Amino acid sequence: MTAEAPAWLPSDLASALDEKLGIEITDWDPDHVVARMPVEGNTQPHGLLHGGATCSLVETVGSYAAALHAGPGATVVGIELNASYVAAVTSGWVTAVCTPAGAQLPLSTFVIEVADDRGRLTASARLTCMVRPARTSG
Repeated sequence: MTAEAPAWLPSDLASALDEKLGIEITDWDPDHVVARMPVEGNTQPHGLLHGGATCSLVETVGSYAAALHAGPGATVVGIELNASYVAAVTSGWVTAVCTPAGAQLPLSTFVIEVADDRGRLTASARLTCMVRPARTSG
């Protein structure tokens, strides 16, 4: 487990939305970036975790994974997100585990599974990012 972000990653990457949703990256391993988010405060009126909050969690963890794979100085932009909701969540935290599914520059694709506190799958997603490699001088 790699709890710290790489030193070359800009420290101001977290967006105001990430902060509002309470998204935390807990593992920076390039083979499986992990993030978590509280359910409380991110629910629909009937108490279920909001699908938009889930998609934000998924896109955040996938974008960080793409940045780790792209390396220092590269830029990544999400271009496609597909999410399927499997089970409802009404309390606790959800954890998203992001693993690479393939990279053919300029694209990188990641699979993200979201689980509740009991380890039960609640959503699965696929994120594809476009990678703009770092410019080299010369």
